[in-house]
Amino acid sequence: MTSLKPFHAVDLFRVNAVNLDVLTENYNIAFYLSYLTQWPSLFFSTENPQGEITGYMMGKAEGRGKEWHGHVTCLSVAADYRRIGLARTLVDNLERRSDDPYDAYFIDLFVRASNALAIGMYRNFGYSVYRRVVGYYGSDDGVDNEDAFDMRKPLKRDKNRESIREDGENFRVRPEDVYL
Repeated sequence: MTSLKPFHAVDLFRVNAVNLDVLTENYNIAFYLSYLTQWPSLFFSTENPQGEITGYMMGKAEGRGKEWHGHVTCLSVAADYRRIGLARTLVDNLERRSDDPYDAYFIDLFVRASNALAIGMYRNFGYSVYRRVVGYYGSDDGVDNEDAFDMRKPLKRDKNRESIREDGENFRVRPEDVYL
């Protein structure tokens, strides 16, 4: 049995096993703490019965007008706990919290265009590709740049589903044109 728990600053010392994945972005402590102080209700984890963190979600709310949305900054599940529904639990919880109290129009996330497993998972959760962000993931020297897909899922407030588009994979933008 896994429990959903609020994330606390001391939990940063307990997420190493979850972050040991080449596709999980790792951030400095100040970045994690800034999310924890600005959006504490959108930062949470799952724990096993022994109290070990098995996954976590780091999210935020941002934008203006019809671009007001929840954002998945980081979703990570420990390798031994994958394919048992923890990612869906974490995403569902962020969606609920983005609906109430944030009243967001949609949820979005960025995923490497080469990460077929994650793209398939998010599609199964109801997300679709909104656009391709050329060179979103990359190094300072520009050598290892990789495109990202901006994937979105409309929430209750977006009754007309205006936050998504049908041609997303072919709609290209540059990273500097993306509202972050």
